[in-house]
Amino acid sequence: MGVVGSVQWILYLLVLLLVFGAGVWALVDAALRPGTAFTSAGKASKTAWVLILVGAVVLAFLTMPPGGPLAGGGFLVMSLSAVAVIVYFVDVRPAVAPYSRRRGGRGRSGGTPGGW
Repeated sequence: MGVVGSVQWILYLLVLLLVFGAGVWALVDAALRPGTAFTSAGKASKTAWVLILVGAVVLAFLTMPPGGPLAGGGFLVMSLSAVAVIVYFVDVRPAVAPYSRRRGGRGRSGGTPGGW
């Protein structure tokens, strides 16, 4: 493998790790949101999104080198995982966020109103 092949392999691995990490983040985020937020936002149910993201994370994991079971079709499988994760972050998460804000206590939106 030449220098170009090595650089391409490293970039592919970095993108795959990024998709896997973002998938895990999206899965945890979806699992922590209340189920009513999904239906209130007009999106698929929480269960459906958690299952979609579990599938995306599992597929991304199975394409990871060295020689994962799906490594032969890695780019296509990675792309399917990436699409699911991107749709969650770009469409579902922003729509669900207003219905799942934390009330009172600590957190970014908590504290005293209008105060420092």
